[in-house]
Amino acid sequence: MFVFVCAGCGADLTVPLSRVALPAHAHQTYGNGVQLPVLMESGTFAVEPDPWGPPWRRWAEFRPDEAAARGIHAPVHAPPDGAPGAIVLAPGDTRNTVLIPERCGGSCCGPDGADGPNTACGVCGLPVASRIDECSLWQAVWLAPDAVRSVPVGGVDAAPLSWAELVEAGEGIPPFEPIATWGGRRGSHHYWSWSPRWEAAVGQALAHLLVASEGHPVTVPSGLTAEVFQRALDALLPAGPGVRRAVLAGPGLPAPDSRADILLVPTHPRTGETWAPDHHERLVPLPVGVWLRLAFPEPHLPVPRSGGMPDGVLRDDPPAPRAHRLFRPDPYVFRRTLVRLPAVRSPRLREILEALATHPRADLF
Repeated sequence: MFVFVCAGCGADLTVPLSRVALPAHAHQTYGNGVQLPVLMESGTFAVEPDPWGPPWRRWAEFRPDEAAARGIHAPVHAPPDGAPGAIVLAPGDTRNTVLIPERCGGSCCGPDGADGPNTACGVCGLPVASRIDECSLWQAVWLAPDAVRSVPVGGVDAAPLSWAELVEAGEGIPPFEPIATWGGRRGSHHYWSWSPRWEAAVGQALAHLLVASEGHPVTVPSGLTAEVFQRALDALLPAGPGVRRAVLAGPGLPAPDSRADILLVPTHPRTGETWAPDHHERLVPLPVGVWLRLAFPEPHLPVPRSGGMPDGVLRDDPPAPRAHRLFRPDPYVFRRTLVRLPAVRSPRLREILEALATHPRADLF
């Protein structure tokens, strides 16, 4: 476990924290005026290996080799040029910090970090972090990597759960959840929607699926998996022969048969490791909480089923709520993932990116 301290004076800035994998939705912007919860679980932190935060540079200012060295292989709008290695944690896990008022403006509902670090060390005044509390953004504190340092602390951090233990725990992410909005002319309210975490996870996985498809049509298992993937795959990939078959694979599932071309597999929430069988190259990662709900559907998963109740059976409970629209992968997470995959240099994937930039598919994303 680690405590992060100020690089200027050495004051403790956090409680003891354990490192976990960076969530797929870490940089998600969701809806308009939406109240998103805290990004990180209390007592944990994650590291963004890529440059993050201001200043932003125009794409034309990057040399091709410079962009590739940063892991970006296709044009993007105003890439961040901040230092790599930013550390993200829950706001409640900070200590000895104060906001910098003059750097908390420019947003409609709260600080968004666009002006650079807006939080200082409460002891020496060194700017050390960006507090994010803006609508449609996940609440978080991002420590500036050049303003803090990590110090190991006493105590033994628990070992990561094994894959079998993760499956046994069964802590899947529900695909639907209530979304809260900030007050407007009609006041604050809630509505039932697809989970933002699902939209980010599928947006990330969709980019990997397009690469693994190699330009061929792709099918996924029926049910919830098809509901969140198939419509986008059919729209973005050509129809025709040579269909690739993508299946769910991972701990607790039978070994995939020889007809499986692509495997949808879980990533470990603590280590970020992707579950991988022997001798299979086309792997598409999914956060384990989403993967669990797809691989092991709950008996009463809130997805409509055909047919009525058996004769003689009465129900007085209302049907489980669900979203009133088709599923849409997160477009920002999809693009951010795709431009960081070297295969995006291929003409077919560049064409998809350019088409989405020129004619956004509002019905798809």
